[in-house]
Amino acid sequence: MSEDQYMGNLYQRFPVTIEKGSGAHVWDADGKEYIDCMGGYGVALVGHQNQRVNDAIKGQIEKIITVHSSLYNKTREEFLKLLIELAPKGLTQVHLNNSGAEAIEAAIKFARKFTGKKGMVAMKGSYHGKSFGALSLTFNPKYKKAFEPLLEKVSFASFGDIESLRSVVDDDTAFVILEPIQGESGINVAPDGFLQEVRKLCDEKGILLIFDEIQAGLGRTGRLWACEHWNTSPDILCLAKGIAGGVPMGATLVKPDILSVISKGEHSSTFGGNPLSCAAGIAALKALTEDGLIENSEKMGKIFRDGLEKLKEKHTMIREIRGKGLMIGIEMKFEVKDILMGLIDKGVLMLYSGRNILRVLPPLIISEEDITKVLHALDSILTKEEQKRDVQG
Repeated sequence: MSEDQYMGNLYQRFPVTIEKGSGAHVWDADGKEYIDCMGGYGVALVGHQNQRVNDAIKGQIEKIITVHSSLYNKTREEFLKLLIELAPKGLTQVHLNNSGAEAIEAAIKFARKFTGKKGMVAMKGSYHGKSFGALSLTFNPKYKKAFEPLLEKVSFASFGDIESLRSVVDDDTAFVILEPIQGESGINVAPDGFLQEVRKLCDEKGILLIFDEIQAGLGRTGRLWACEHWNTSPDILCLAKGIAGGVPMGATLVKPDILSVISKGEHSSTFGGNPLSCAAGIAALKALTEDGLIENSEKMGKIFRDGLEKLKEKHTMIREIRGKGLMIGIEMKFEVKDILMGLIDKGVLMLYSGRNILRVLPPLIISEEDITKVLHALDSILTKEEQKRDVQG
């Protein structure tokens, strides 16, 4: 692929050139059709070529594309109003930026300035991005080693273990950050009660609680916010990925007293809140909340996971199925590279999450018919793999 000569070796790439998409399907340059269970790493939340998003972008382009936040804009105002109406309780102010990593960087600064404290606690298995601050809070040493020293005063607690968290927070802890469902490390779902315990501990010690719902938020798990599964709200919520239907956007939602300590000019973004992203964002939020996408995520996610559990009974290669809604991890006993390539041959695009975990993040409009096809494809590939291993074994 000729892109490689210009882009360097930065991405784990699949030998597919995608030309167009519609709903939960994409087509390559040769016209071959695929069911898209990658969803642009979760970005294609409301589906490819979503009519609301397309119409909003076209309509906004006819008016104006960029308006810096030093000026006012009605499209931005409408987006902010809608986002706050939908946000978890108490989160009534927003900093708009352009990506997940930027949403995290803003959260770090806001939390440290508000508390006047320096310590930061994240979870083992966490992934928050690859810019310097976000990378400091990301657990996996393979991403970090070459770039150290990173931010100081970062500790990691075991995900799901309140005593581990209790042992690493201290009087200088500004915030605790976690993903209610960890994405990159294998779709690890917070055990019941854990988020409530973390909230209680943070309240007791005057520590801010940040939820990273960049991957798990916005209907992905069958609820608008992943934290709703545990009836818990954070002090700061970081969003991005599908928030603007595929157009780059990030958002850091905060309680109002937090943002009030940030002085003019202490944090800003040239592109943050541009009208094009905001128009697409309005459309994406309306698609999620008015077109039944969150309900479909819950319903189709259950059908998908039930189907995978049946495959697990049949194939000993499958160790565990995890997830909520359409955020699903399939842990295998072996590396998944050959399975991913086999799925491509059968017209299915899927992600990995670590070397032995398949990750499923399809558009929330995926149908039962598509899910059945994916399960059939996976079934036949696992059967072949097992036969191959029997012969080799």
